[in-house]
Amino acid sequence: MGVKIRAEKSQDKFSSSVFRDRMFRMKRGRKTNEANSSSSDDTTENESKRHKIVEKKTTVVQSPDWANLLQDIILQVFQYLPLLDRAHASQVCRNWNQVFHMPDLWRCFEFELNQPATSNLRTTHPELIKQIIKRHSNHLQYVSFKVDSSKESAEAACDILSQLVNCSLKTLGLISTARPSFMDLPKSHFISALTVVFVNSKSLSSLKIDDTPVDDPSLKVLVANNSDTLKLLKMSSCPHVSPAGILCVADQCHGLRELALNYHLLSDELLLALSSEKHVRLEHLRIDVVSENPGQTQFHTIQKSSWDAFIKHSPKVNLVMYFFLYEEEFDPFFRYEIPVTHLYFGRSVSKDVLGRVGMTCPRLVELVVCANGLRPLDEELICIAERCKYLSAVGLGECEVSCSAFVEFVKMCGGRLSQLSIMEEVLIPDQKYSLEQIHWEVSKHLGRVWFPDMMPTW
Repeated sequence: MGVKIRAEKSQDKFSSSVFRDRMFRMKRGRKTNEANSSSSDDTTENESKRHKIVEKKTTVVQSPDWANLLQDIILQVFQYLPLLDRAHASQVCRNWNQVFHMPDLWRCFEFELNQPATSNLRTTHPELIKQIIKRHSNHLQYVSFKVDSSKESAEAACDILSQLVNCSLKTLGLISTARPSFMDLPKSHFISALTVVFVNSKSLSSLKIDDTPVDDPSLKVLVANNSDTLKLLKMSSCPHVSPAGILCVADQCHGLRELALNYHLLSDELLLALSSEKHVRLEHLRIDVVSENPGQTQFHTIQKSSWDAFIKHSPKVNLVMYFFLYEEEFDPFFRYEIPVTHLYFGRSVSKDVLGRVGMTCPRLVELVVCANGLRPLDEELICIAERCKYLSAVGLGECEVSCSAFVEFVKMCGGRLSQLSIMEEVLIPDQKYSLEQIHWEVSKHLGRVWFPDMMPTW
């Protein structure tokens, strides 16, 4: 009986051991399957990521088709490029070359003509000039010539002008970076080239021909062909033009709004012509009063009644006067009230003349004095502050003003002084203010931080 019971217990232990072994194997098999399944999923996911990376790399590698960009886009880019870079870019493909020759790119052009032997400035390549004349001269509308002082450069400019027979310019500027340039040419050669433009351009609105040998007959050709469109004329330092020549322009060009000339061309008749009812209101009149050699130039006087008629007709005109005279030549000026708004003294000017400025220039907006001498300008500045109620810009260099007088001047003008450029050596310390103190005092009256200048800014 006892043996039978032990046998049954032994059999039960064996059965339970077999059962546990089977359960262990089943669990291990399930984990293996799960691991294999998880590994398979990871492999699939990694392959998917790898394919996406490859696709992204493939997308990045693909480059745009630059040759087939819209011409409007290429045109916008070309307008910002220098001419030489634009010419190089035009060789990339046929599409870009077509854009290079579109009329919109050639309406505005500046010819730079400089001699490599005498100038470091860049120059327009002769072959490119030939291309422009051949293919784009009829597209040109806004043209300027920038030349150095050499006669060769001025002759090259005239040669180009004489070939502009198929274009109708709207603006023309002849700019000499240094003298003599155009003035060194034979007068007939220059006039012949300029007349080509005057005759063929029926809508010329802006003309800048300073320092050139233009004369009265050529101005008559200009007026005959462009009287209805001319609005701006700058012709300072043109010795072959007479007062009668500029008067012809004023009489016929009723739309003229800006005029710049030398004082010797200014006359009572010209001011009255610009004041006639049929003439538009002039917006800007610049007068250069220049003397090359002391005592050799006689300056005439303009009547006060002529200035009064001119201002009555054009009350908002900016009258700008540049004086490059020697002290003894100022006698005809500032003897009575004149409507000048912007006044520049390029050479030394006396205390007496500056005192007269305060008494005779009530419309003065800007005053620049480059030099005066060793006598302080205290009283003169105070007088200007009292009488020139519109003064908003002042520049002083190589003058002397006491710190106290300068502070009083700024205090009287107040916040309307939007520009105040005073060299540090101009200000003379006194018992009331030092150079360190004047910075704070002037800043207080201006309502902004102010310091004296170390270099001229005008």
